Amino acid sequence: MTSHSPRRRKGGFTLLEVLLVLAILGVIAAMVVPQLLGRQKKALVDATKNSITGLEQSLKLYAIDHDGEYPQGGQDALTLLIEPVDDDGKAIEPYLEKVPTDGWDSPLYYEYPNTKAANSTKPAIWSAGPNKRSEDGGGDDVNNWSN
Repeated sequence: MTSHSPRRRKGGFTLLEVLLVLAILGVIAAMVVPQLLGRQKKALVDATKNSITGLEQSLKLYAIDHDGEYPQGGQDALTLLIEPVDDDGKAIEPYLEKVPTDGWDSPLYYEYPNTKAANSTKPAIWSAGPNKRSEDGGGDDVNNWSN
């Protein structure tokens, strides 16, 4: 008489169990990842708005020291904020430590006089935004004259 010992099941997971867990993880990832990416974009936009505000404040300080006149627009204007000189040509305390960038490490755009916003006496400052293409403050650009 031969005796058969009962078959013992080995520990571990079946293929079906593994696939079920992977499917559940896939569904969770599909719900969570887009929300995280959306928050990252908002954080970069907020950082850009802060950079624009900082540049705007530096320009206001410059204007106070120069009889209310802002520097003419362009990248050269930013040099005046980083390496300013007084009326005698002597170096004075900088208004900015470095050229400000947006949340995507692209330089900010500056224009004065402002032709972007009607009846504005303040300079136009904007970032090219997430697509890194300047649309003169429109499209996905982040600017200081609209919400």
